[in-house]
Order: sequence, then structure tokens, then C-alpha cells
Amino acid sequence: MRERQFKKFFIVYGHYDDNSFNAAIRDTFIESAKKAGHTVDMVDLYKEKFDPVFAGGNPGPDVLDHRRRIEQSDTIVLIAPIWNFRMPAILEGWIDKVLAPPWAFTFKQLVGNYGYPQGNLGNKKAIIFCTYGSPRLAITTFFLNLPIRRLKRGVFHICGIKSILYKRYFAVPFVADKVRKKFLKGCERYGDSISIGIE
Repeated sequence: MRERQFKKFFIVYGHYDDNSFNAAIRDTFIESAKKAGHTVDMVDLYKEKFDPVFAGGNPGPDVLDHRRRIEQSDTIVLIAPIWNFRMPAILEGWIDKVLAPPWAFTFKQLVGNYGYPQGNLGNKKAIIFCTYGSPRLAITTFFLNLPIRRLKRGVFHICGIKSILYKRYFAVPFVADKVRKKFLKGCERYGDSISIGIE
């Protein structure tokens, strides 16, 4: 029997309300992960008053600290709502500042100014928990899954991360409590054993 491998999760939490369903996802995942013996490190962007504005220059102490903590982790976990087909500005800004070149990826030149990105985080995995106000049909049929495609291909793949679990929870403000409990049961399962979908 293979010995169980314990993980270290680095969670980036991007919701302002501690009474939100996102907070319930966060708490459920953390409790389950810790109970299973995994280690959890978390950044609450709103509580830390993270500045999402990228204005050039060298990375600040907070960015360097977050990068160091990512280096010490196995899996990056993003927890946030989807607003206007993207994550909140504070988390989008975190991506711009933290998962940036040349730390997260570099460019390999092909011809002239043309090249392609080479990720530096290929030994990491990622889990993305996102909540939507819209129903599944509207997102998957009419809007072509824009957030999932951008986050997987435009963010994590560029950084070299190929092992990605993306969990979406639709129509969250409108579903019954029993549906929310079912959602959270899934989060508990992913915290206990992340072999599902990304190992």
C-alpha cells in the first residue's frame, strides 16, 4: 500500500464577507485538509488590505512573501466569486503582481520579438473554487466558460501548472440550503484527498 503523501496548501482568499458562501468553502476546505493531516497557509487579501494595483517597479515585500510561501507549498488554492466573468479586482491584481515574470514564467525567444512562455511552477498544482450568481446553462452555453478558460490557460498553464482542479458552484444566491450543503460536502472531500482530478 502506498504511503499517503501529506500536502501543503497555499490558499488565496478573495471575498470581503466572512458570512459569504465563499467563506463557507474556505472554512470547510481548511478544516477538512487539517483533519487529514495536510498543512494550510492562507492569505486573506481583503483583511491584509492587499494593494492590487500594479504600477511597475520591483516587487514589494508582500509580493515577495507570497512567492516564498508558494515556493514552500505543493498546491495553490484560489477561492473567490466570479463577477463580470472574472475574479474580484483584488485577486486579479494579486495574479498580476505575484504570478508575474520572471519569477512565475519567462519567455523563450523564437524569432525576433516572437516567443513562448516557459513556466517555472511546473512542480505545483492548483485548485480553483469559484461561485457564480448565474445558472450553469448561461455560463457554459452562451458565455463559453470564459473564466475557466482564462484561469487555466491564461494564468496557470503559462506558469507551468498543468494539474488543475476547477470547481464551479452556480446560482449560489438562489439554490436551496440542501444544495449548498451538497456543494460543501464536495469541498470537504477535496480537502481530505486531492487525488480527485489533479493527481
